[in-house]
Amino acid sequence: MFKIAVLVSGGGTDLQSVIDAVENKELNVKIEMVIGSRDNIYALERAKKHGIETFVISRKEYGEKASDKILELTKGKVDLIVLAGFLAILDGDILKEFDNKIINIHPSLIPSFCGAGMYGLKVHEAVIKSGVKFSGCTVHFVNSEVDGGAILLQEVVPVYFEDDAETLQKRILEKEHLILPEAIRLISEGKVEFVNGKAKIS
Repeated sequence: MFKIAVLVSGGGTDLQSVIDAVENKELNVKIEMVIGSRDNIYALERAKKHGIETFVISRKEYGEKASDKILELTKGKVDLIVLAGFLAILDGDILKEFDNKIINIHPSLIPSFCGAGMYGLKVHEAVIKSGVKFSGCTVHFVNSEVDGGAILLQEVVPVYFEDDAETLQKRILEKEHLILPEAIRLISEGKVEFVNGKAKIS
């Protein structure tokens, strides 16, 4: 059975979409663990409600060693690490150990509105300020460059003149909840390969 660890920092709606896909038999994977970047986030409650083991690895407690601690928990136990609204940056050995085995969901169409400091509502605020007519979300592989890994899936949504960051976020979240489980399915079924640094879906 293909096993995943899901890393979270907030309410966990993206996590919930994965849990639902597993329970509805759309995904033939096991969520082995959920790791939070801080205590008292609702995502951890969601995991516990479904009998999934949870851990908290905070920068406050572990500092520079946070990524190493996550590696310690996941090495040899999971096939894929899924960042689902995880706001800490992974670095060090975990990126080598899980090369092309870590995915993240980002709330814009990479390479636009991404990189250091671009997360959560800040992304949607920047989108609205720019006046672009379309935004969306991206599932990409994680490497040492923030939001710089190979793009796996993207979904587009319109940006309306009347939108604020919250209304746009809501529209994009609906798409996130579709493409994150789909990305996990494609990887778990061995349908993703890398050609010239790009992810190809077979």
